[in-house]
Amino acid sequence: MQRRTGIRPGDPGVVHVEHLPGRAALYDRPAEPLPAPLAVWLERDGIRLYTHQVRAVEEVRRGHDLVMTTPTASGKTLAFTLPVLERLLADPCATALYLYPTKALANDQLRALRAIETSVGVPFEPALYDGDTPAAVRPGIRNRSRIILSNPYELHHVLPWHAKWHRFLSGLSVVVVDEAHRYRGVFGANVALLLRRLRRVCRHHSGDPLFVLSTATLANPVEFAEVLTGRRASLIDESGAPRGPHEFVFYNPSAKAGQSTLVEAKRILLDCVDQGLQTLCFAPSRKTAELIASWARDDLADPALIASYRAGYLPAERREIERGLKEGRLRGVVTTNALELGIDVGGLDAVVIAGYPGSVSATWQQAGRAGRTGEPALAVLVANEGPLDQYYMRHPRAFFARPHEHACLDPANPMVLAGHLLCAAAELPLTDADLSLFGEGLTPLLEPLASHHLLRPTPWGHVYCGRGRAVDAVDLAGRDEDRFTVVADGHLLETLDRGQAYREAHPGAVLLHQGETYRVTAMDLATRSCTAEPVEVDYHTQPLFSTAITPGTVDEERSFGELTVRTGEVTVVQEFPGYRVRRYGETVAVLPLELPPLSFETTGCWWAFSPQLATELAAIGIDPAGGLHGAEHALIGCLPVHLLCDRNDLGGFSTLRFSMAGRSEDGRPGICIYDGLPGGAGLARTAAALLPEIAATALRLVVDCPCEDGCPSCIYSPKCGNDNQPLDKRGTAAVLEALLGAATTG
Repeated sequence: MQRRTGIRPGDPGVVHVEHLPGRAALYDRPAEPLPAPLAVWLERDGIRLYTHQVRAVEEVRRGHDLVMTTPTASGKTLAFTLPVLERLLADPCATALYLYPTKALANDQLRALRAIETSVGVPFEPALYDGDTPAAVRPGIRNRSRIILSNPYELHHVLPWHAKWHRFLSGLSVVVVDEAHRYRGVFGANVALLLRRLRRVCRHHSGDPLFVLSTATLANPVEFAEVLTGRRASLIDESGAPRGPHEFVFYNPSAKAGQSTLVEAKRILLDCVDQGLQTLCFAPSRKTAELIASWARDDLADPALIASYRAGYLPAERREIERGLKEGRLRGVVTTNALELGIDVGGLDAVVIAGYPGSVSATWQQAGRAGRTGEPALAVLVANEGPLDQYYMRHPRAFFARPHEHACLDPANPMVLAGHLLCAAAELPLTDADLSLFGEGLTPLLEPLASHHLLRPTPWGHVYCGRGRAVDAVDLAGRDEDRFTVVADGHLLETLDRGQAYREAHPGAVLLHQGETYRVTAMDLATRSCTAEPVEVDYHTQPLFSTAITPGTVDEERSFGELTVRTGEVTVVQEFPGYRVRRYGETVAVLPLELPPLSFETTGCWWAFSPQLATELAAIGIDPAGGLHGAEHALIGCLPVHLLCDRNDLGGFSTLRFSMAGRSEDGRPGICIYDGLPGGAGLARTAAALLPEIAATALRLVVDCPCEDGCPSCIYSPKCGNDNQPLDKRGTAAVLEALLGAATTG
């Protein structure tokens, strides 16, 4: 294995190699034998059950919901399918619903279930029911299939028609939610409420299904499962599956002058292929996946050995690439996270990850695609210059020894809950019995929804009375309905929410789209449309914006000496006074903009420091504003180490004088971190609870960075509206030390 690393000996980019030993399989048998058709199939095909698969059978037999966090390629599909089939064999009226986050994964799992059906010899008639299912075959699936595979988007639109689904819903015995970690943030809150609507409709049809969740490893799997489904779940986190030895290489191109992440990822991919390793390379975007694959093909004598794979390809194209990997015709594939999920592409030898994918969980998911047959495997994480990448390059033990991130979602967000209450009222009248599903936030929303003529009270409960279909007003992905279009030469280029449009498509903005450059010539706020023209320019634009925070109702307050930590409502107001024109890293012009401010209410946590902090910092030659600003950037940059989120899911604000009307602390230095979506997603609340850990990580990030005055690897932020001014690295460390000291001793 030492010679098959894809890394050249003595390469200075190698900063750490983690040797992960292999592990033999651990087998077990259920306490009571499985039904004869299942037992005969397993015996005939020589399938022995791993310990975690047997435990899943036993937990479902006891009537327990469960959440499984065993690794990629540990046999989770069989683990949740065996207890499902046992229930279906025991009760001829029982049915099961499998929910997947993507159509590709659902199609892949359908093939697996049909193969199991053939082997068992009992007709369960598994079928896919989604937006691509022809109308002519839908009634047959509803009336005959005992296992239906779908996705949350389809379920959202099916529930209003629950009367047509009486046979299936009345017998619904198990709901399988695969890759459940994908349901976080606002999307997760929507799915959580969708599952409560499903439980409600099942209850109406005398059904009461168990929930079986499969997820990547999380720091809070039991809590996450309970928030997602509204029910307690047993945890299965020990895998009995065998694992081949792994080498996990941390590779830092910044250690080699002039080398980029993408170029080095391409080189390592080719080195792996040249050494006979079938390799998957994960790229951070569609564009970079195409670029790496194109560069790799250009350097190969046989370009057909390399392919790219991403969303947007036709299903037939994706299936052909998957077959090419399974059959060994393809030796390398460059992909987005579209292949991060459990789609079966056979056994791979190596994985190259071009840039930290944003979470420890996602990194292990991607790395786990190699070595699926139990053979030795290689994973290489190629860092970029971002703060998370560089943090782990300097602290590899923090990656390999730390627990995984917390998954956050907040189904109590009133802006999300209101839409699902309308959907629920369109499905069945809302009554007091629904408080157990939707929580105490239900009652305060009834009156305003009724006053807007969306709900009407009746003797049977509140019913929906809006004009359109309620489900059409709820976007599960949480996309902003206030969307702008960008049109060039009569063709639609993009759709953007208002915040994105202000930042990327304001008048004069230079916009990149699929490798082409456009300049925005006009923005019509009334019609929410932007007009652009193709151009060839040697500059780019960068918006200027300022953020003001007004704290509202405080939900929780804690004191740590002179540090006060609060969570609650905040109102965010952003002004966009102008934009910079930048050429080769230099600002060549600053031009004005006339745009109304953006304003939204969300959830935030804010930290008010000692009034003397600014004076103490200034006395030792530190810019207090630069220290607070840098600490804000570092904290946001490190939050994804602890929370399953992207730094773009959060915003921040720092000031020498927090304006908190009516409070004695008015005028104290402070930092606020807030959820970037209206109503909040639970991130800021969790950040407040994890303050000591987050502050410690941020301090290590800043102190260990070898730069003198700050850089993109520590305190510079690519989304800073103030062009990263002012920033003071010494001051950042001092503020973080004060924050950590207070949080750990108070």
